[in-house]
Amino acid sequence: MKVQDQQLEKAIPFIQECYTELGKSEAQMNTRIAEITQAIQYTGTYEHTIEELTHGAKMAWRNSNRCIGRLFWESLRVYDARHIETEEAAAEALFRHIEEATNGGKIRPVITIFPPSREGKPVVQIKNEQLIRYAGYETEHGIVGDPVSVAFTKQCQALGWQSEGTNFDVLPLMLQVGEREPRLFEIPKALILEVAISHPELPTFAELNLQWYAVPMVAGMYLEMGGVIYPAAPFNGWYMGTEIGARNFADEARYDMLPRVASIMGLDTRRESTLWRDKALVELNVAVLHSFAQQGVAIVDHHTAAKQFKRFEDNEDKSGRDVTGDWTWLIPPMSPATTHIFHQHYSNEVKLPNFFYHSKMR
Repeated sequence: MKVQDQQLEKAIPFIQECYTELGKSEAQMNTRIAEITQAIQYTGTYEHTIEELTHGAKMAWRNSNRCIGRLFWESLRVYDARHIETEEAAAEALFRHIEEATNGGKIRPVITIFPPSREGKPVVQIKNEQLIRYAGYETEHGIVGDPVSVAFTKQCQALGWQSEGTNFDVLPLMLQVGEREPRLFEIPKALILEVAISHPELPTFAELNLQWYAVPMVAGMYLEMGGVIYPAAPFNGWYMGTEIGARNFADEARYDMLPRVASIMGLDTRRESTLWRDKALVELNVAVLHSFAQQGVAIVDHHTAAKQFKRFEDNEDKSGRDVTGDWTWLIPPMSPATTHIFHQHYSNEVKLPNFFYHSKMR
């Protein structure tokens, strides 16, 4: 099958679904399909209208099998950055994204969509996995910072980045346009909202000197919509507390804080049967939720998130759409059996539009 035929094979069902949801007439739909067919035949591709781009991005969130926060898919703010072709302009667009998403702590779901691939090659690439993430350094005393960032930190240093070498150094943006060498852009400190972690009942918790950035902005995925690939389309929602408290801080391959939390709590760590890990994990998550709330930054606990997902399921059922999901991701990493999701089955069928990791670029 020709590339043009493959694209048209994906474009037509996208337009049919998108236009039906937007309440457009069959005549409008057929006219648009004819336009797209002609464009693909003559140029090898087609361009989405801003309306298609906007609704298609929302559909991609709705189709994201791993996301528990899909109830709010219609609230996604979509910024069209398809005209951008320089590193400086790309950096400015990402700075705007960070500012709009952060919103002083009242987090807003945002996506910024850069130019689609041309002849199978990206125009703008964002090398970061997330727009904001902490660096990781290998030292003689072990890893300082976030272990997941060690390799990328070395890449930034090879391009001349210098840092303070602390546990919480925000990495620069690494952007590449076409075949040019990647360039680094330091994110202005005024745009980076961070939350200092304390505990409502354990004053010594502050001695851990923990903090985390306010917004999870995913940049390491591409958006596929109607047969068009957008290699750079960073997006964000807001944090579920366990993402920070039960994964980023608790995982042994990340900050590995459970032993230190157990220590300040005075727990007996000599035997697993004391369930010290569980006790420490709960209080670590209590501290995260408390700190975000105290500092006015939006976050959701996993029980509330699960109830919101149930509302999403109900809404989709009323709309005549089947809910797909990756159960292993939808269950929260703490007390999953206390949520309805644990007891449900979901088809992990991948619907389009959707987001995919670059390692799975087709």
